[in-house]
Amino acid sequence: MGKKNINRRTFLGTGLAAAASVTVGNSLVSDEAYNPVQAKKNNHHPFNPVTYSAMPTRSLGKTGYKVGVLSLGGQATLEIKGREEESEKIINRAIDLGINYIDTAASYGRGVSQLNIGRVMKTRRNEVWLSTKTHDRTYDGSMRLLEESLKNLQTDYINTWQLHNVQRKDQIDQIFAANGAIKAMEKAKAEGMIGYIGITGHFEPLVLLEAIKRYPFDSILMALNAADIHYLSFKNYLLPEAQKQGIAIIGMKVTTRSRLLSSWTPPPLEEQTDARLRTSKPGTISIKEALTYNMSLPVSTSIIGVDSVAQIEENINIASEFSPLNQSQMEEIEFKTLPIVRQSLYFRRWDIGA
Repeated sequence: MGKKNINRRTFLGTGLAAAASVTVGNSLVSDEAYNPVQAKKNNHHPFNPVTYSAMPTRSLGKTGYKVGVLSLGGQATLEIKGREEESEKIINRAIDLGINYIDTAASYGRGVSQLNIGRVMKTRRNEVWLSTKTHDRTYDGSMRLLEESLKNLQTDYINTWQLHNVQRKDQIDQIFAANGAIKAMEKAKAEGMIGYIGITGHFEPLVLLEAIKRYPFDSILMALNAADIHYLSFKNYLLPEAQKQGIAIIGMKVTTRSRLLSSWTPPPLEEQTDARLRTSKPGTISIKEALTYNMSLPVSTSIIGVDSVAQIEENINIASEFSPLNQSQMEEIEFKTLPIVRQSLYFRRWDIGA
């Protein structure tokens, strides 16, 4: 690809800042004083002036960037073909209301998500931190996906490029092989096409634990929700090491495609074609409980996909009123999810017959 048009990197920065220190059960420790006017003047990072009055912000690991506690995920409506107009309205509304971090992937909707986001990025790229992913484990395959991502997202620079959904140890070995994906990431970073390297997953915490001990990733996107502690807990087995290393931590699977929410009505069983998702049980907690739980964890931000403009407006309103939960409140919400653990964590490694 070469170093094409990398002058746009001037709005991005590599300054170091300590990750937000958060202890569940105590008050969240605020980040150091931050002057958004000065940040804009320095022109180091994407800058959304609404963020700082819209919701609390935290440090994005060691990047020096201040991210809102709530961010937009590129699934749900954004990855559905034929929903282009609604997708653009969601993205624009999210940015208007203060969202300054958007996460997507090359595989979401077979490129549909990136295309939808790209049409907005064409004019609003300097307002959000943009993260995407490669699901290919090889150098050549990942470089091809990066070319595709840059084209679809209508940008020449990705803030964070991530390894998508790493599940097994053999995948780690493939990623770090001589022709592995990590070589593509390091080359892309050296040539100015990406700023930071990340890893993501929701299947097995100990696999990701091995990965972050093996390589100094800048960020980790991990599945964290109110049901997490009941089975293969990322909060217990992975989060402490990520905190120790000062990695930017992003939470996902906040509502598990709404299956955690008491407002969700399961479709008739005969219409549920994916065996992993089959359930006759509605969720047990509210969207406010789900979001507030995740935002009370020691993470930089939590991403969530939405179906409509109304949903992103509701979610941002919850973020604007966020006050951290104490340990007892966290445990109360966790207890509510016990009857629906399987549907809340369908994406985890489940042994045959379990």
